[in-house]
Amino acid sequence: MLVKILIGVAVVIVILVIVVATRPARFRMERSIKIAAPPASAFGLVNDFHRWGAWSPWEKMDPNLQRVYEGAESGKGAVYSWKGNNKVGEGRMTIEQVQENSKVVIKLEFFRPFKATNTATFTFTPQAGGTNVIWAMDGHNNFMAKAFHMLMDMDKLVGADFERGLAAMKDQAEQEHSVVARN
Repeated sequence: MLVKILIGVAVVIVILVIVVATRPARFRMERSIKIAAPPASAFGLVNDFHRWGAWSPWEKMDPNLQRVYEGAESGKGAVYSWKGNNKVGEGRMTIEQVQENSKVVIKLEFFRPFKATNTATFTFTPQAGGTNVIWAMDGHNNFMAKAFHMLMDMDKLVGADFERGLAAMKDQAEQEHSVVARN
């Protein structure tokens, strides 16, 4: 009887390992918003890490967040490292590619609570009455991340943060554009 139970448990474990192993390793998550301001307004909020406090959803999760800025003041080569509570963890962002007022590509490295390296891309497309902003994140899941993603809908969890961040970016960009337009 014990042998049958052990065999049954082993079969279930093997099936779970196979299911997890066959899950896609690559992932992409993205959200977008329309901002009633020109691309330069939103672009400036992303291209300068010093300005992320105005809109980034993670900046508000830890009032004691430690920040270090290195490299270029903004644009390609700018580096932003952070260390915070369990909600924001620890990591580093490096701007790797910039297309003025249209695209910012960031290498996103997480050190804690888990290690991962992803790519965040912001695109700014002019549209009638404003700008369409897309915030995307691409990455690779190892075996453990694949298993975790089977239990937690990361697109829904992190996507909600993206949506909050884009809404705050919209408010900030539109407010700044309104002030500039009046002057």
